[in-house]
Amino acid sequence: MYRTIEIRWHGRGGQGTVTAAKTFADACLHSGRHVQAFPEYGPERSGAPLRAYNRISPKKLQRHCPVSQPDIVAIVDASLIGLVNVCAGLCNEGLFLVNTANHTQEIKKKLQLKPRQKLYCIDATGIALASFGQPFPNSAMVGALGRISGLVERDALLKDVERSFGKKFASKVIDGNLEAVRRSWNEVTEA
Repeated sequence: MYRTIEIRWHGRGGQGTVTAAKTFADACLHSGRHVQAFPEYGPERSGAPLRAYNRISPKKLQRHCPVSQPDIVAIVDASLIGLVNVCAGLCNEGLFLVNTANHTQEIKKKLQLKPRQKLYCIDATGIALASFGQPFPNSAMVGALGRISGLVERDALLKDVERSFGKKFASKVIDGNLEAVRRSWNEVTEA
């Protein structure tokens, strides 16, 4: 990676979007890059739309503002498409990563992809339910983002998910989240 990559996350309060952005940044940091991870939200309650951001760079980061022209947009809740402008500022060769179980043609139509933009889909919520029995798609989104972005190796990502979740949860929950990362790394597909 020879340039700064900017990522904008769209999710809802309580889905783990902010944790996903921080976990992904930690994995990139431990892989030798300079990173930023920060949320943008106010006093919203659970379920309210929010944004989080990442910057990953081979050089020290000087900018400290929201990401307005992302290279990648990660949409943790597909119901936000059309509700908020998830496409704003995405570069002409940008990537969308959407948590969805189906309806990829409908999502393509709503996003109005430019010719060189790509859409990747993953059933992150379904993977989370199967892996650890809770509808929190954050670790599955992190695994899929790691795969499509090429910014971090899978093993480094797994170590940082374990490190991040190990501070807060029992080993059963950690193991489930690691399984979600592995599955999403393998199951993310280009639509």
